[in-house]
Amino acid sequence: MNTTEYLSKWAISYKDDIINNIMPFWMKYGLDREHGGVYTCVNRDGSLMDTTKSVWFQGRFGFIAAYAYNNIEKNPQWLAASKSCIDFIEAHCFDTDGHMFFEVTEDGKPLRKRRYVFSEGFAAIAMAEYALATGEKEYAKKALDIFKRTLHFLNTPGFLEPKYLSTLPSRGHSITMILINTASRIRMVIDDPSLTEQIDTSIAALRKYFIHPEFKALLEMVGPDGEFIDTCNGRVINPGHCIETAWFIMEEAKYRNWDKDLLQLALQILDWSWEWGWDKEFGGIINFRDCRNLPVQDYSQDMKFWWPQTEAIIATLYAYQATGDEKYLQMHQQVSDWAYAHFPDKEYGEWYGYLHRDGTVAQPAKGNLFKGPFHIPRMMIRGYMLCKELL
Repeated sequence: MNTTEYLSKWAISYKDDIINNIMPFWMKYGLDREHGGVYTCVNRDGSLMDTTKSVWFQGRFGFIAAYAYNNIEKNPQWLAASKSCIDFIEAHCFDTDGHMFFEVTEDGKPLRKRRYVFSEGFAAIAMAEYALATGEKEYAKKALDIFKRTLHFLNTPGFLEPKYLSTLPSRGHSITMILINTASRIRMVIDDPSLTEQIDTSIAALRKYFIHPEFKALLEMVGPDGEFIDTCNGRVINPGHCIETAWFIMEEAKYRNWDKDLLQLALQILDWSWEWGWDKEFGGIINFRDCRNLPVQDYSQDMKFWWPQTEAIIATLYAYQATGDEKYLQMHQQVSDWAYAHFPDKEYGEWYGYLHRDGTVAQPAKGNLFKGPFHIPRMMIRGYMLCKELL
């Protein structure tokens, strides 16, 4: 492989895709120019299927639009879209207790609230990235305030409804990993000791509780002290989540001058998770595995979703940057070739989200409350940046 040619090709591809495909699609079909914010429930051709708004995606697209502005090109329409999402969040998405909603109507009336605090994390990174783009420090302070409020919710017994009753005390990987990325994005614009402290706390928790060498796996759910829970849910490996965690840790290792212990941890997670996740028969990263190789309960267990592929693309580029080991560039090529052969819609633009195991399209919509303009554009922006750094 000619590395320079390979990285140059992908750098050009990522930038072109963001500017001429992904952002135009969502600016045209997603951005709500009447009420503010973004719609994501759109069909294959971009036509609106449901006006319900995902609160997650107000923050996610608020972040992406500013992230693209900061790292791809200074497009004022992207910055305005970021501000639209942030304004919608501030006007409509917080309940009176400070906890955010999960779904709202197109004009911002609350529909649903859940026990999660992911909406808060995405709102915070949107405000942090917008502050980076504009220099408006008030948004950096707002991001930090949301972050600290999130920690308060998580650390206040009884505030957030637990996933299980007290008969099954447990802890989850998702919130542990997302706080690493949330804190690191906010730290780009404001210096506060709580940010690095939380990153250290999350990484320590991953080491202590979730990594199970006996399975060569990072588990999604464990007991309060990391105990293995031998149930269908306790045995779940989510390769995409684990690979995403790996690059979050690599990013932190890089921030700390390629800290060797953090890098070793991240590479171990990536290697294990790739082994569990890569489908040797059909290609692509599979949704779920059971750490004892028993049948997986989730009905989508053998499907190929869009986001695990994008996380693997980022993680393998980071791993190559960190190590210079060509095996990671070969992994990048494997997952990229498979993803780009199956997910992009050559007729209407953007990517399908849900494929069967063999790569055929399961359903053609471009978005819903969970899929929208986040993982794909983040991969392209981050991928472009990494390729340029490597070159």
